[in-house]
Amino acid sequence: MRHFAKLAVAVVICAVGAAHARDDRQMHSIALAFDTKDAKERLDPGVKLYFGKLEYPAVERVIGEWKTNKKTNAVGKSDQEACQWAFLSAMLQLQKRAREEGGDAVVEIKSVYRDVPTVSETEFVCGAGNLMAGVAFRGKVVKLAP
Repeated sequence: MRHFAKLAVAVVICAVGAAHARDDRQMHSIALAFDTKDAKERLDPGVKLYFGKLEYPAVERVIGEWKTNKKTNAVGKSDQEACQWAFLSAMLQLQKRAREEGGDAVVEIKSVYRDVPTVSETEFVCGAGNLMAGVAFRGKVVKLAP
């Protein structure tokens, strides 16, 4: 009987944990993410960011392609707020890489959440859960022609 009680408790704990676990794949607006106060204050206007198939100026040279994967604590935040924060962290990392490599733009940026590419000029993919939210992007660092 004691073994049965332990088994029943274990089943209930597993069921409760599974019911509360969440990993939603969501689409969020790139424009809204760029329109936050933090993004306006922290992003470098000297390193341009072009998503999907958006047209960009002529390129002097392609420096390389890089990926970023950023997560943030989602506790007490809406999915949108957490995803926008992860988005900003990822864009800051891409801009930093561009500056380090001598580039002044990141082009053809696409979401690659869980290594699944999603090309969009208007939206990005975010994985939102109860505790964490995350984004992943890949883009080409370039030096634009003068």
